[in-house]
Amino acid sequence: MTRRTKALLSLGTAVALTAASFAVATSPARATDPDPATQQYRPYLHYTPEKNWMNDPNGLVYHNGKYHMYYQYNPNGTRWGDMSWGHASSTDLIHWQEQPLAISRGLNGNGQAIEEIFSGSVVEDPLNSSGFGSLQNPPLVAIYTSNYTSAHPTLAGQQAQSLAFSLDDGQSWTKYSGNPVLTRNTSSFRDPKVFWYDNPSGPDYWVMAAVEADEHRVLLYKSSNLKDWSYLSDFGPANAFGGQWECPDLFPLAVDGDPNNIKWVLTVNINPGAVAGGSGGQYFVGTFNGTTFTAENIDPADQLPAGNVLAGFNGGSYGGWNVQNDPANSSGPWGSAPAAGSLPGQMAVAGNVGAGLVNGFHGGDNPVGTMESAPFSVDKDYLNFLVGGGKHPQGPGEQSGNQAPPGYLLFDGFDYPGTLSDAGWQLTGDFQAALNPSTSGGEFAIGKRINTFEGGPYQDNNVGTVTSPEFYLTNTNIGFLLGGGQRYDGQLQVELLVGGVPVRTATGRNSGDLNWQNWDVSPWYGQIARIRIVDNATGPWGHLTLDNMVLGSEPAKVRSSETTVNLVVNGQTVRTATGADSERLAWTAWDVSAFKGSQATIRIVDNNRGGWGHILADEFVSSDTSRLEPHDWLDWGRDYYATVSFNNAPGGKRIMLGWMNNWDYGQDTPTSTWRGTMALPREVVLTQTPDGPRLRQQVVSQADALKNTSAAYTAPAQDIQPGTAALPATGDVVQIDAEFSPGTASSFGLKVLGNASQSTRIGYATATQRLSIDRSNSGNVVFHPAFSSVEDARVDLINGRLRMRLYVDRASVELFAQDGLATITDQVFPAAGANSISVFSEGGIAHLESLTVTPLYPAMWGG
Repeated sequence: MTRRTKALLSLGTAVALTAASFAVATSPARATDPDPATQQYRPYLHYTPEKNWMNDPNGLVYHNGKYHMYYQYNPNGTRWGDMSWGHASSTDLIHWQEQPLAISRGLNGNGQAIEEIFSGSVVEDPLNSSGFGSLQNPPLVAIYTSNYTSAHPTLAGQQAQSLAFSLDDGQSWTKYSGNPVLTRNTSSFRDPKVFWYDNPSGPDYWVMAAVEADEHRVLLYKSSNLKDWSYLSDFGPANAFGGQWECPDLFPLAVDGDPNNIKWVLTVNINPGAVAGGSGGQYFVGTFNGTTFTAENIDPADQLPAGNVLAGFNGGSYGGWNVQNDPANSSGPWGSAPAAGSLPGQMAVAGNVGAGLVNGFHGGDNPVGTMESAPFSVDKDYLNFLVGGGKHPQGPGEQSGNQAPPGYLLFDGFDYPGTLSDAGWQLTGDFQAALNPSTSGGEFAIGKRINTFEGGPYQDNNVGTVTSPEFYLTNTNIGFLLGGGQRYDGQLQVELLVGGVPVRTATGRNSGDLNWQNWDVSPWYGQIARIRIVDNATGPWGHLTLDNMVLGSEPAKVRSSETTVNLVVNGQTVRTATGADSERLAWTAWDVSAFKGSQATIRIVDNNRGGWGHILADEFVSSDTSRLEPHDWLDWGRDYYATVSFNNAPGGKRIMLGWMNNWDYGQDTPTSTWRGTMALPREVVLTQTPDGPRLRQQVVSQADALKNTSAAYTAPAQDIQPGTAALPATGDVVQIDAEFSPGTASSFGLKVLGNASQSTRIGYATATQRLSIDRSNSGNVVFHPAFSSVEDARVDLINGRLRMRLYVDRASVELFAQDGLATITDQVFPAAGANSISVFSEGGIAHLESLTVTPLYPAMWGG
């Protein structure tokens, strides 16, 4: 998997290129099978599969001189799906060889998927405690989550822990016939990380850390044989739990290398709800006694961030909010005043602060409505708040309101005096002109409507047709509100007639709510048409309700079934959040710096009548910093997730590996035959800080073998005048070591992967002591609305200086500050050929103490 191609690094006239740097593939790549080394955005240092989708690292283990990396893999496409375990191996953690598929999803006799292979771990079993091998040939054992699909005959919809074993050094795997070995009969019990625990007070045993993802709990179990598990304890919720908890890990580390000062580290990945938005990882430091993990760095959940409280709901009223309860239930979902806590029929609400909160459970899950704050000016960088309840985001192309599309309102929306017959409609069967248009029946109608329940004497048993006068199709879409019964046999539908023949039809959804539907009528542009309502259905839901037909150029937008909290600026929703199907409220932090100075409102929407069809919200605080910032994060960037460590690493080292992506946009990144990248492996240690022991991270030392030191460029110490100065070194696969002091500058730093108009900016703001990666002008940032971003972390200067190490690899930047006390990892997708490197200063003169740019030999496809 190491193919030699040209080096993509130039360091000006100072660089002497070797002959090997110019070696190219000897035959052209076929269009259907491109040479990976030639693909734009293909990293040369980081692991990527040759093709298809990859996400979480799984089963990380060192065995018989090789590191094995298994991972979530779709062998059939470049988006998530068909989950199986891929496999790669390495002798040095840097050069990886892709191996055949390791553990495939399970199929039944009809070829249907019944089991997907989700995340897990691999252990050496040298004592053959599992019985899968022998003392002479002990097995590797994989402990993974079986995600049972709806086609499974007995465990449909459940997640449970299963085993597979290998007797040939991890190349082939056999699933255990007794799977699953641990189940809780739940749908979100997953991601087992297993390790051998040396018990100082008795027999040693295996320990498993897994998660109940939706409950934000890490569950610990023990076993003597990997097959039979008993419960030990659980941990959580704590610190960040706005999204699902995933991929836990638990391991000991010596503080500053002192064997007499051992702490345990519990890492928990979270999606969404990380400090930079979307996916990320947090960690806890504490003690583990073989049964219970106790953390020392839990932050008080009820502590408000510093700032201005925009709404706390503690005064007994909604205080200036525009509250719209359900048209059919005036007391729900919001009631007339904030709730004090749980409401009748509701599970216990937790995590709220103060005397009141917004609780959308008045009347249960069924009522729907919106409430919106008075306008306010966005004056700080963050809006922090507590949110809980249902996890129902707004879908693509949906709207939270009930807005008609622009266009010509056909039939005056039925809002005219007189009857349908007076307006030229033809009625047959039971339908009577005097009874329609109707003013009753069907929530979310706009004024009068046609209601076949009200249109005759027999209610749901009315039958007949209602046909409009002719009109011309002078545009391309007809959007309309429709409610009532659902039939697919032609007995209950609205029809578009052209030449007397139905060319478009629509039926209801067995709901009293009218919602928007749309017909593309462009094939019949310019022709004469009619609308006909056919109701030959009887019994329950034997009626239709039709309103507000609009002929226009834009399709109607479906009213969503969301339960959301939204920030609205200039009429547009610019930030949104949901609950996590939990009655526990969790802190969410929106970066709203892009909207400072703008007028905004907070709109809370409950459009859902089903399970978890309610939303909870409390304590909106405008702040200078994120409420999530006090927690301890593995990385402050957007692209470091599902991070777990290698079992059995040599020398007792703790080496961690993460997926360099984010679920917010991960399935849409603009790569070609593959999608998904691993971060560089990192060795982690604990070091004492004023806040207690905290992680320090560095890329594994094996990466030093990639350094082309003879071609390195070293800049002399110098002042950096205000502006941007290009270095005489360029490159897109480089290591940059730099040290700065602020001088009089308000900000300073580096720009990489640049060209004349774009770059990725690594900057330090002196006043706030925040280090950032700004990728908002880094190249292709428009492939997903969540991608363009700035990620930052507070980084204190040490002796007045900032030290940085960057690994730049074609489509990513991994930043290690102050010898790894803080890290920021981001993907970027620069324009082809963007490889300039610059220093900059703003607001004054900064000082460059030292800087070295070292080209790195490709470890993967490029060399």
